[in-house]
Amino acid sequence: MTATATLPSRLGHLLEFSRIGFVNVLAFRLRYYTGIVTYLINVTVYYFIWKALYATDPNFAAGFTFGEMVTYVSVGWVIRSVYFNNIDQNISHEVIEGKIALSLLKPVSIQTMQMGRALGEAAFRLVMLTAPAAIVISLVFPVQGPASAVHFGFFLVALGGSILLTSALNFIVGTFAIRMKSILGLLRAKYFIFELLSGLLVPMTMFPESAQRIVAYLPFQHIAYTPLRLYLGKLNGIEIYEALAVQYLWVVLLALFGTWFWSVMVRKVTIHGG
Repeated sequence: MTATATLPSRLGHLLEFSRIGFVNVLAFRLRYYTGIVTYLINVTVYYFIWKALYATDPNFAAGFTFGEMVTYVSVGWVIRSVYFNNIDQNISHEVIEGKIALSLLKPVSIQTMQMGRALGEAAFRLVMLTAPAAIVISLVFPVQGPASAVHFGFFLVALGGSILLTSALNFIVGTFAIRMKSILGLLRAKYFIFELLSGLLVPMTMFPESAQRIVAYLPFQHIAYTPLRLYLGKLNGIEIYEALAVQYLWVVLLALFGTWFWSVMVRKVTIHGG
């Protein structure tokens, strides 16, 4: 895509690739059914871990009761099924197989293409995986409802930001494949960083204070921790708007950085396969 492309044109391309992404994953519906079982197992494991910890100390996690922690874990894994995507792996596979050459010839930016497909997949996951998983998990575990209708509304806004933020970060990681070719090690490192620093595994309040101050300047906590705090009503008033403003600011900054980073990396491309 050229630099002169208009915003409506970019949005049009984004919506079209979202539709394509939605249609493409229809061929892999079965893995989403098995995904419901996988997420249920994850929540079950963490449920019994937290139950054992709270049994030894009811105030184990500062600021969270056991009921809130069960909800935190359950909702956390449910929303992960929405914002998770494989943009970085897709780019890596295209580079290894030589298909990236065809993508570079298209009059649309790779970033728009990949993020559009990710949004389409997120929409599909929401219907085929997230909703069924939420129902099953809520029937098995004592999951609390949102703090209020207002908090739930802001939670949905933050969830949209989580999808965009994850897509922007994964695009940057995938861009490394242009020069590194194989980014398997990088993908593994990214996985553990995302799971830990996003707040999915444990709330940020359980980190040492020095670590909390450092993580506060990074975008990762806005993937899971921010939406979950909104759901539980841990953010109120001006805190809500500040958290959402920072989250979406990170989305814009990382998307712009991704565009620049891609333009730098593709100046020298070695095509394999194909």
